[in-house]
Amino acid sequence: MRSTAIRRTAVAATAVSLALLATACGGGSDSGSDGKGADAKGKESAAAKPAAKALTAAELEKAALAQGDVKGHKIAKAAAKDVISGDDIKVEKEVCAPFADALMGAQVGEPAAFTKRTVVSEPKKGSMEQDGADAEDAFKAAFDITTTQLALGSYDGKGAEESVASLRTAATDCAGGFDFTAAGEKQKVSKITEEQVKGGEDAAAWTVQVEQGGEKIQFKLVAMRQGPSFASFSSMNLAAMGGGESEGFELPTAVVEAQAAKLA
Repeated sequence: MRSTAIRRTAVAATAVSLALLATACGGGSDSGSDGKGADAKGKESAAAKPAAKALTAAELEKAALAQGDVKGHKIAKAAAKDVISGDDIKVEKEVCAPFADALMGAQVGEPAAFTKRTVVSEPKKGSMEQDGADAEDAFKAAFDITTTQLALGSYDGKGAEESVASLRTAATDCAGGFDFTAAGEKQKVSKITEEQVKGGEDAAAWTVQVEQGGEKIQFKLVAMRQGPSFASFSSMNLAAMGGGESEGFELPTAVVEAQAAKLA
């Protein structure tokens, strides 16, 4: 079977996950108030609020997650070959484009600064040592590893807010599925289901089923804004990549919370 963008992503995630693990072995919303006077003051305050200023590239690198920031996870800056450009992603429905970009770990919109991290969870200790564990259970335990592609950008003005909004709009308008091309190969998002998540000043999350050539892979996608910065977290789990329907796995909440805290 010819290689696909999904298969290459899965293989790359596996390689990065094992490499990182090997090294280890050696929002809230503003409260409102009643009254027309308060409403008028609120509008005046909003009008007087200066436009957000993006972090510089150096500031964003410092604010991005680094090794040691999330317990039980290995973190590394993504290699250049693992950073896909939005120009390499083509979507038939334009409204779905931001969702496809975030899902593939590309930048959303036009950030003034952008960086990317690969975050890999460590398998739970002792999960393979339970009595009576069969080969399948042992395999799942060993590869119960979630790899998250963290794409982090900082924007001038309302760019970060608009990025979250664009993903929410896409998730609604494209919930029934859409086709897109990544690196020249056709992919299909067949289903988008909303999840509940908290993080930063604003956050949203979804479970996404992607199909290609008879293969089905489940992703978790989180969008989070903190100040002028926007982060997308596209995750897959190695143990949930077996044949047939993908099994469920949890959102990378610890990673989202840690990145939000570091940006605050």
